[in-house]
Amino acid sequence: MTLAQAEAAIQKAKEKAKEIDVLMNIAIVDAGANLLAFARMEGAWLGSIDIAIKKAKTARYFDMNTGEIGKLSQPGGSLYNIEHSNNGLITFPGGIPIKGRDGQIMGAIGVSGSTVDNDHSVASAGMQAFE
Repeated sequence: MTLAQAEAAIQKAKEKAKEIDVLMNIAIVDAGANLLAFARMEGAWLGSIDIAIKKAKTARYFDMNTGEIGKLSQPGGSLYNIEHSNNGLITFPGGIPIKGRDGQIMGAIGVSGSTVDNDHSVASAGMQAFE
């Protein structure tokens, strides 16, 4: 993934955040789960910086939406307590793996700053940059 692609995804996510009137932190990690690009909209919660980055990393580490990992990590689930691994994971919606046109994982996007439904919606909008 290039920096230009990551910045385009952040731009799409910011447009969606403005459309639904929320302030977001948006993180993009590359295929190695390294932070490639980040944006904090003015006034977005400071505590959500770390959450956005961890959502992106979590989505990349396991190549699935963080909300799906959350379902599997409930008490009695096959991934119960997984959020304590890897120096802390985030297992609620807002992190989505990014796939290239060839289906290969290029990285992931993580968004935090509102409800998990809004976080996921804004992250999904960022994915439009890769369509």
